[in-house]
Amino acid sequence: MADQGYIMEVCVDSVESAINAERGGAGRIELCASLLEGGITPSVGLLQVVKQYLQIPIFVMIRPRGGDFLYSDREVEVMKADIRLAKIHGADGLVFGALTEDGRIDAELCMELLAVSRPLPVTFHRAFDMVYDPLLAMETLISLGFERVLTSGCDTSALEGLPLIKRLVEQAKGRIIVMPGGGITERNLQRILEGAAVQEFHCSARSTKDSTMKYRNNSVCMGATLSTSEYSTKVTDVAKVRTLNAMAKNFL
Repeated sequence: MADQGYIMEVCVDSVESAINAERGGAGRIELCASLLEGGITPSVGLLQVVKQYLQIPIFVMIRPRGGDFLYSDREVEVMKADIRLAKIHGADGLVFGALTEDGRIDAELCMELLAVSRPLPVTFHRAFDMVYDPLLAMETLISLGFERVLTSGCDTSALEGLPLIKRLVEQAKGRIIVMPGGGITERNLQRILEGAAVQEFHCSARSTKDSTMKYRNNSVCMGATLSTSEYSTKVTDVAKVRTLNAMAKNFL
């Protein structure tokens, strides 16, 4: 894999972002809804339409809600149904994670979800950054058969978590792909690639886009008070993707 250089995965939550990611040179997308919440399961409609426009692999997020990664039996039913639907509608891979209440990998549940997912490759997402013992957790993921793990090194961003990412890569010895993600931008990508021997990285490469609405009611908000303006969206930026891609290529 090293001969083809780095694989950049871009997380997207719209058709426009997906198209921009591919145009900019992304090697794969992680398809979500609501990146504001860190990404939840996208609709089948979004997957179907993105599938029509993209050639690169589409990995689908399976996360029934925002918040923690401790799931009820009914949430698990939803996750399994979503996995089946994603497979039927052409997902190239899946992304999920589940923890026990004491911050370990929920191996039993992951095994069930992996069984439904196969033969597709599966990434364990940043639930990994919430574990009690990351090095032990990675061994669990390897024994379960996850193809990769997305992590910020259990810190606020991949740059802060770089020392742990480096340790994880060293311990993995190629048994699982360690993919750094979390706050990766053109300002820090170089340092991350220098600091850990990774083959893939994950970013959103977004910029803010103003709404085209002319009439605006600014006193109404659709979500909680914490939410951003109804009149701006974040969209993957072709130029940012190109820049990150070029940086990774030049780093070789």
